[in-house]
Amino acid sequence: MASYLSSEVAATRSQTPESLDVEKKGQITVNSQPPLEFPDGGTQAWLNLLGSFLTQFVTFGYISAFGVYQDFYIREYLTDYSPSDIGWIGGVQILFTFSSGILVGRAFDRGYFRWLISAGAILNALALFMLSLSHKNSFYQVFLTNGVALGLSAGLCYIPSLGIPTQYFLKHRALALGISASGSALGAVLHPIMLNHFFNGPIGFHNGVRISGALNLSLFIVALSLMRTRLPPKTVQQFPVRSWLKEPAYLAMFIGGWFVFLGLFYPIFYLQLSAITHGVNRNFAFYSISILNSASVFGRVIPGIIAPRLGVFNLIVLSTISSGIVATCMVLAKDAVSTTMIAIFYGFFSGAAVGLVPAVVGQLSAHMNEFGTRMGIIFFCAGILGLFATPIAGALLTDQYHWIRADLFAGIALILAGFCFAMSRYFVAKQRGTQRL
Repeated sequence: MASYLSSEVAATRSQTPESLDVEKKGQITVNSQPPLEFPDGGTQAWLNLLGSFLTQFVTFGYISAFGVYQDFYIREYLTDYSPSDIGWIGGVQILFTFSSGILVGRAFDRGYFRWLISAGAILNALALFMLSLSHKNSFYQVFLTNGVALGLSAGLCYIPSLGIPTQYFLKHRALALGISASGSALGAVLHPIMLNHFFNGPIGFHNGVRISGALNLSLFIVALSLMRTRLPPKTVQQFPVRSWLKEPAYLAMFIGGWFVFLGLFYPIFYLQLSAITHGVNRNFAFYSISILNSASVFGRVIPGIIAPRLGVFNLIVLSTISSGIVATCMVLAKDAVSTTMIAIFYGFFSGAAVGLVPAVVGQLSAHMNEFGTRMGIIFFCAGILGLFATPIAGALLTDQYHWIRADLFAGIALILAGFCFAMSRYFVAKQRGTQRL
């Protein structure tokens, strides 16, 4: 998952988020300090955006390919364990990816960007190498490497790589963040194809994991060479977290993040298994996750293009509720055509929902050097719920594959998230006196 403002609203808000301050009651007022200038283009800005794109490709993009691992573990590699047990691996991966954000976001705001990305790159390579040495039905080995280490690696990089474009883009920030987030979507397209080819072909699981680890490390090195921070680090000793949580709009966004993480990853992790168990051709089923994530690329970029006209708040409400509706319909995916339709629609709407979260948080931030911490707070609590989401879905599914129960669980959670985002929009509209959000 920027301040894309209309010209009317921008004129009343001194053009940049840095010109804003937040009073104790959460009201937005104009700050007397001159606004910061943003390049909104140029070689350095686009190179940093490319580095952000590549980092998203090898972190969240790889995490989003866990459905391939999930399917392989259930059918081949961890056959002594139930889908709910195996779901804890994906749940812990989500937990460390996002719940580490409260510390990582704060470190990013304090200027430790390169340390965070470097540590994440090293840990990613180490996690995949150790996973390649794991033994069949050795749950703890897979849990520690694929769950804990790989999740923590992604967590060290996720918020910093999203924060970099916010330092270079203002007018085109939603588009820039959409392009950055599309790196994870493209990774979630290509990684599943590659991993399915490895795991189910002559290369095999262990060598396949090693190859993917080497590819990730190479791309990390390129990304690190491209990215540089631009704004000075936050100098205050404490961030006013309690004050932020008293802002109604931010609090509604915060709660909405909980529900998003309860439902978001279920179709991504289980669509391939659903297709196979419903008798869809296995070779086609292997591409279902890639189809979903191909649609997600468009879902992350297109909203950034149309956000100035339709508003990021309007788009995130629409896309999140639509994602929930599609998730509840996943039980209908019983052949290649219906599986493809579910993959396309869910991929597009969920991609839009995830890609717009940073844009909305950017609008709720009084200063962009608090962006990382505000994002981290949302992801911290949401990631904790993400820990339980996949095991809960697995428990609802059972060994008998009762798909309707898990589908409803994910769908209702996403619809509730959409209503929370609508409440956030209501509070911001009331505060600013405009519906163009």
